[in-house]
Amino acid sequence: MLASFSHAALTLLRSASLIGAAFSLLMVTSLPSYAIDIDVDTGGRPVLDYLPENVDYNPAIPTPESVLGMQLGEWHVRHDQLVHYLNVLADASDRMTIKEMGRTHENRPLLLLTITAPHNHAEIETLRQRHLSQLASGSEPSENAPLILYMGYSIHGNEPSGSNAALAVAYYLAAAQGEAIDTLLTNNVVLLDPSFNPDGLSRFAQWANMHKGTQLVADSLHREHNEGWPSGRTNHYWFDLNRDWLLLAHPESKARIAQFHRWRPHVLTDFHEMGTNSSYFFQPGVRARKNPLTPDANVTLTEALASFHARALDGQNELYFTEEAYDDFYAGKGSTYPDLHGSVGILFEQARSRGHLQASINGNLAFADTIANQVTTSLSTFAGAVANKPALLQYQSSFVGEAQKLAKQDKLGGYLLAMPDDSGRFSALTELLSQHQVVFHVVTRDVTVDSQTFQANRAIYIPLEQYQYRLVKSLFSTQTSFEDNTFYDVSSWHIALAFNVDYTPVTRRQSSSVKWDANAKLVQANPMLKFDSNAYAYAFSWHDYYAPALLQSLLEAGVKVRSSQNSFTAHTQFSGEVEFPPGSIVIPAGPARLKQPNNLVSLIKQKAQPLGMSVYGIKSGLTPAGSDLGSRGISPISMPKVLIVGGKGTREYEVGEMWHYFDTRVGLPTTIIEQRNLLQALQGDYTHIIFPSGRFELSQNTKDILIDWVKQGGVLIGQKSALRYFSANSWLNIDVLLREEIDNLFKEEGLSFKDRAPHGAQKLVAGAVYEAEIDTSHPLFFGYTGDTLAMFKTSNMIIDNHYSPFTTPARYTEAPLMAGFSADPIVKLIAKTPAVVTTNKGKGLIIGFVDNTQFRGYWYGTNKMLSNAIYQSHFLH
Repeated sequence: MLASFSHAALTLLRSASLIGAAFSLLMVTSLPSYAIDIDVDTGGRPVLDYLPENVDYNPAIPTPESVLGMQLGEWHVRHDQLVHYLNVLADASDRMTIKEMGRTHENRPLLLLTITAPHNHAEIETLRQRHLSQLASGSEPSENAPLILYMGYSIHGNEPSGSNAALAVAYYLAAAQGEAIDTLLTNNVVLLDPSFNPDGLSRFAQWANMHKGTQLVADSLHREHNEGWPSGRTNHYWFDLNRDWLLLAHPESKARIAQFHRWRPHVLTDFHEMGTNSSYFFQPGVRARKNPLTPDANVTLTEALASFHARALDGQNELYFTEEAYDDFYAGKGSTYPDLHGSVGILFEQARSRGHLQASINGNLAFADTIANQVTTSLSTFAGAVANKPALLQYQSSFVGEAQKLAKQDKLGGYLLAMPDDSGRFSALTELLSQHQVVFHVVTRDVTVDSQTFQANRAIYIPLEQYQYRLVKSLFSTQTSFEDNTFYDVSSWHIALAFNVDYTPVTRRQSSSVKWDANAKLVQANPMLKFDSNAYAYAFSWHDYYAPALLQSLLEAGVKVRSSQNSFTAHTQFSGEVEFPPGSIVIPAGPARLKQPNNLVSLIKQKAQPLGMSVYGIKSGLTPAGSDLGSRGISPISMPKVLIVGGKGTREYEVGEMWHYFDTRVGLPTTIIEQRNLLQALQGDYTHIIFPSGRFELSQNTKDILIDWVKQGGVLIGQKSALRYFSANSWLNIDVLLREEIDNLFKEEGLSFKDRAPHGAQKLVAGAVYEAEIDTSHPLFFGYTGDTLAMFKTSNMIIDNHYSPFTTPARYTEAPLMAGFSADPIVKLIAKTPAVVTTNKGKGLIIGFVDNTQFRGYWYGTNKMLSNAIYQSHFLH
């Protein structure tokens, strides 16, 4: 329209516009200015508000707020901020030193502060050595011997009040003045571990902080209080580190246990959080639910310290409870592991705000409130320990003498363990024992006990007469009946069963026939790698734990490999005739059309040596026994591409365990997706798809395409509760026992309301060892020897199918319970039911595992079942 205007008209219009704009600007600048001031709710407090009022503080020591630019509780502290402040604090205070004891999976430093009077630092190593010497001998400690107090915080990253409280506690220890702090630090040593789980803490801090506004929202439905998957509770691989004190699958636990044994503290604290509508819990818990190997005197001392916590919380009119809810049985938890070592482990549980402010039945719970209670009970721990110092010193000293006495009274002298052909698995077992400072010896003469022979230099003997008597007894416990059968966690962690190692208890009388030498070494054979380029083929056994890792590395290097469905014996280049069991890997040197890498020999040696694997050069394709190397029973293995269905609705622990196994022990890169993205993923070239436990809600279209993918040759794997979904969709030909059928086994006649919790506990299988009969000729059990296998059961899911030796390669035995608690009716139901099932669909395969094959990175004995499902499943298509 402007195009039809005259030039004069346009000039006039532009001038008018400029005048209007100038007038508008004049109007704006001439208006009065009004400041906008909306109240901001920070939620934080100065550090002194968390600490005793009647104490002076050294002004030269920097406060957290002066370094971090925020008050405690205002924001969730990130781990890097925590590290920065504690380093500044250590630089400013002559009371403390700081040490990096390790790194997490995500490369975050694990810190330990040693805090004591300045003059003690000059002789800190002497104090430590003297303490350990007195402990080892069981001698009476001197009156001026120091207490060692290990203060540990927030092993669950989304229970952050502990780590945030650790900043206030550290400041108090560095800056407080007066008689109380002088008494504490002059005569004792405080070890402060501010964050047991830096990776989880950082993950949760990010979540809570990213949802915080200037106005705090207490509504429990607010996104801030409902974190996404995976939660900050877990570490990098989504493991619960409070279950890893014994199992040591992760660097955080290994570093902490090394320091625990380096110091052997008298008291160890473990600060947690619980439900928002709770109050505050501190031990003692339910006495009947403690580990039976924990001395009663431990509970008595815990009660003595509890009176100080109660008095401190009473002074602040805080609600709390004791002797309820929490058990102290599983040796792999932070409050129980110390108890089996003469320390007093104490669990603290604070109601959680899971954010900065959340509504509860006790009023709006602020993050600062949760921090305050953890600070209060940290300080009451110091007060209680100092007041009970003679009793704590005496208890730890007598603990050793009592252990020696119990060992002498025990009918058993120790345990013999046979080293299997799988040296990798046995090495992991002995390394774990060493990390826990369990004494074991190499057997130097063949010995037969109860018809089982243990070969010289291929067996170890673990005597009970040692400081770790109680821990060793727990590691080999086959107890199935308990004073209180209500279990918060697992009821067995039998180490020989976990590693699938033959063992036998040895009576005191039999122990005299066991000959050992402290300097003897196991005959772990050096990897047999004597072969050259003239070999017809190369081969290695599938028995070794790290065979899947070697296979994967060769596949990634472009090597063409095959596996044998049957056993065969071959003429090797330098070792004569060698028998190769089913599942063994064969690497043909030719023909040329295979296009093996030019540097095949050096490549095989390069990949095998770090894994301790033996590889043999084979002279001829004609074998003296079993399949010839060109047999159709020796089939090519293709590079797998594995997908795990994770995300919302799935159990992050199980997803993490699978990821951890593939990632750290096999070297197999694994894709993890949200289940809502499965349809898109099915357009890719995945060879295997795994469903861990979870709640699955796939569209009918996705399910149809998934089964078409199986029919075209895909392998679908389900574990534990995923089998309910597989059954409901008729993917597996199984019947899953209904929960109502289990309920009907446990009658309610004669019970009252107070029996509700124990009655419910009878229906659970929280964590027990079950024996299964296995078919070692089946590809899912290649690499196994013997006809039974110990499996770890953590649910009461029971399935049935139309038994076939071709589709049911593992079934529980007639009397399957080996260790741990399960009610008799549950055990009878499980007996003779399937543990593993398979179904063919078109060119593909569906596999169901009733139990967790990767339990907590500890159950080495069943790990290979999952690798077999990946690398050996082509024999089942």
